[in-house]
Amino acid sequence: MVYSTGNVQLNGYAVQSSIYEYWHAQSGNDGIKFAPGQNSFCTHTKTNTNPWWILDLLDTYYVDFVTITNRADCCAERINGAEIHIGNSTENYTYNNPIVISSMPLGVSYRFSCAGMEGRYVSVVLPGVDRLLALCEVEVYQQLWAGLTAHLLRVEGFPATTSLSG
Repeated sequence: MVYSTGNVQLNGYAVQSSIYEYWHAQSGNDGIKFAPGQNSFCTHTKTNTNPWWILDLLDTYYVDFVTITNRADCCAERINGAEIHIGNSTENYTYNNPIVISSMPLGVSYRFSCAGMEGRYVSVVLPGVDRLLALCEVEVYQQLWAGLTAHLLRVEGFPATTSLSG
């Protein structure tokens, strides 16, 4: 179990069921919420049955809440009805603990309480046939310990470098 402060998602690795054009899975955890247009930094699947986006946090956390940001340019409905799952396996998208996103307007960020669910994987799955899943950012906040408010983990996903001259 990892105990630190910051937004754990920036240290993770994302994959999705398919990639529509330039809308890659890693754009869902790059720290960029809004950037409309072709370089929108959002994710988007092709038309699939039960399209999904999965984030591997690379360790197990107690998740206090997840914040999801919807696209700002168009197509708000492509997140509606999606389920958020947290667990220690990617099998069946960790279906044991769904939180449903009923509806989200364009460009809005919603916070979904997870009440300390334990898991390494955060999945967003849109059940149904001929569905498209699009989202712009997924922020995962951990529960440090019971009774303490979660903090956004800003663990950057890039290696540190040092340059010495002299």
